[in-house]
This record gives sequence, structure tokens and C-alpha cells, in this order.
Amino acid sequence: MKLRVLGCSGGIGGNLHTTSFLLDHDVLIDAGTGLNELSLTELSVIDHIFVTHSHLDHIACIPLLLDSVGFMRERPITIYATEETLDILKQHIFNWKIWPDFSEIPNIQKPIMRYQTIALGEEIVLQGRKITAIPANHVVPAVGYHLDSGVASLLFSGDTTTNDALWDIANKIKNLRHIIIETAFSNSEIEMAILSKHLCPSLLAKELKKFKGDAQVYITHLKPGEVELIMREIDQIEQRLHPKMLLNNQIFTF
Repeated sequence: MKLRVLGCSGGIGGNLHTTSFLLDHDVLIDAGTGLNELSLTELSVIDHIFVTHSHLDHIACIPLLLDSVGFMRERPITIYATEETLDILKQHIFNWKIWPDFSEIPNIQKPIMRYQTIALGEEIVLQGRKITAIPANHVVPAVGYHLDSGVASLLFSGDTTTNDALWDIANKIKNLRHIIIETAFSNSEIEMAILSKHLCPSLLAKELKKFKGDAQVYITHLKPGEVELIMREIDQIEQRLHPKMLLNNQIFTF
């Protein structure tokens, strides 16, 4: 399996893009503004989108993707998310007011998009690739994802704050090689982090103490303008796992 980082910022500006990862050539994990990194041809072969939650920075490009390549395809793009997240997308995005309902275009019998509910803990297998929804603790219903090739695996936290259930799972994964976890705020903004259910460096350090393994940790979702500060604060606090900043177009092979 190959995971390419299309976007990993908490915002936009310059060359910053919000959360989106391309798994091999045909699967997206979230679909923020990072999709702008892909050509029309690359976009046209995406068959599956796994959504962590309904916030705009993680779904912004789904409507535009469907409109751009839908009529170039022979089969629908499948949107995987929890029932709660799919309900939000149906009610507030694909409602004919914000955007057309592509689950009915060009017709219900042959739509451009289809929904598939994924339950917490459920494993979806796509050509031998295992994708499992794992717990996240956020202000809206949310999940992270565990991606497993069988040889090695990667865990993506999604947007989350303190999350014991995440580490209970991580500590049981024997082939875990990489962890991508968010840290959206600096320590001076801890009250905002708690209110919005994100992490700051001091909260991250407490979370990482719950992890008993030695996977490489990468930090995502840093707020623009605070990247250096947040990473400096992480470096000062976390001395065991030495987290690194996730980079746009970084590639993980596992």
C-alpha cells in the first residue's frame, strides 16, 4: 500500500491544503482541498472516499470532484462514513441547495455517487487492503482509520482530543509502523483545543504516553501561522517518540 499526503494543514494559504490522503491510486481518506494536487485523470480513477467526519476542511472537494469527473466514469464513487456523518452530508451538502444530490444524477439507477455506511470497528477490504474505522473524540460524530496491508499498517487519528479508545486499539496492533495524529493548537490555546476537541502539544504528550509501541509519529492539522511554534512545543515536551511534522506530498509505503 502507498499513501500519499495531498493535504495535511489545518487551513489554507500559499501552498497549504486541508486534509486529504490518496491510498494507492483509487482510494481517498478525506477529501479536503488537497485534491487540487491531483490531475483530472488522477481524479477520474478514484473509486472510494473514506470520510472521517463532516467538517468542511475534510469534505470540501467531494462535491467538486463528483461534478468534475462523474460523467467520465462508468461506476459510482462510493462515499464511506458513519451513519451520522452520511446524514449530515445528505441534509446539508447534497441537498440541491448547497450542491446537487449526485446519488440521483444522472438517475437513481445509475448514480455518480453512492453512500455506504461504515460502523465503528468495521473493516472494509478492497483488493486485500484493510480499512477499519477507529474511535475519534470530536465535536461532531467522527472516526479515524487504520490502514493495513497485511505486512505493516498506518493509523490516522482523524480530528480528535483525548481518546483512550484510540490507544487501546493502537497498543494491540502488532504491525503498526506509522501514526498520523492531529495537533491543531499551541499550548497557549489549550482552552480552545479543549472546547473544539482538538489537541495541543501538552495534551498530545499525555496521549502519547498511553502508547506502548514504537511506531513513527507524524503531526497533522497544524494551524497556519503557528506551525513552527506548535512543533517547537512538541519537541520540548515529547522526548520518547520524537514526532515529526507531516509534509505535503509525503509518501508512506507499507
